[in-house]
This record gives sequence, structure tokens and C-alpha cells, in this order.
Amino acid sequence: MKVFVTIQNKEIPVFADSLNKKTLKLLKTALDKKVQTGRHTLKKCLQTLISIEVVGCEAILHSLNEKDSLALSLY
Repeated sequence: MKVFVTIQNKEIPVFADSLNKKTLKLLKTALDKKVQTGRHTLKKCLQTLISIEVVGCEAILHSLNEKDSLALSLY
């Protein structure tokens, strides 16, 4: 399943086997919070974000540079 979320005025594709509204809301809330209060490494990843993959209760943030990709817990 593919859905788009808006982060920092960019449309980012979100891939998952199954996405429900609760998971999507948790993802959006977590990303908005990290944009404001995240550390330098996380902010760097979010600036170059190209896609998000949701696996279970984690979101894998894929960035342009593979070294900057991170896993973010949703719960």
C-alpha cells in the first residue's frame, strides 16, 4: 500500500503492507515532533527524506544518502 504524507511542505510516499488511520496518525505526529525537537542527525535525515517504510511499529526513514537513513519507533 502506498500513501503520501506532507512533511516540511514535501509530499513523501509511505509504503506498508497494511496502514490504518491510527498508524498514519502516529507517524505524522512523531515526524512533526521530531522536526521541531529532533537532534541534528534526525533533522538531517528529514531534510533529505525520500520515502518512509512502515514495518510493524517502526518507520524506516529513507534519505538520499543511505548512511542518513533511520528507524523511528511509532509507539
